[in-house]
Amino acid sequence: MARKIPEIPSASLADIAFMLLIFFLVTTTMDVDSGLERRLPQWVDRDQLDETPQINERNIFVVLVNRNNDLLVEGEYTNIDELRDRAKEFLANPTNAENLPEKEPKEIPYFGEVMVSKGVISLRNDLDTRYGTYLAVQNELVAAFNELRDELARDHFGKSYDELDGEQQDAIRDVYPLMISEAEPKGKNVGGN
Repeated sequence: MARKIPEIPSASLADIAFMLLIFFLVTTTMDVDSGLERRLPQWVDRDQLDETPQINERNIFVVLVNRNNDLLVEGEYTNIDELRDRAKEFLANPTNAENLPEKEPKEIPYFGEVMVSKGVISLRNDLDTRYGTYLAVQNELVAAFNELRDELARDHFGKSYDELDGEQQDAIRDVYPLMISEAEPKGKNVGGN
């Protein structure tokens, strides 16, 4: 007589699969995409493009990233670790040096009349630049603005920029406005090599 093959109980298999699915969903970490938080500029008609004011060369801090991910600041090869300090020096222009940006007087709440820099940071990269390098350069430039704002908040209000109320933060942003101009990426190498 043929022996009967016992059946495998399958009633609880769905429960076991569901428990394993929950276990793996709970214990797995997801990579979070990194990106840039930016406010897009206001739309400009083609007619208005011709009316764009010219910026004095002295007021532009040129940052280039080539296809080899080399960083050029004002035409000199620079390490990314030095970028933040160089950008801060350019933006603050503490000595009102000739090679740093001009300043203009501006009436700002909580500060009165303040000399505000006309400086603009111009960032351009090649199409072949790695996204990670581009983000690292962006982070250093934004960190320069953030550090200047925080230093001013501590000097003037005695607390960090993040601890200030909205009007005080607005006043500090008027002293150090975020002026980063991103030029369209170039297909060819922007800085040698």
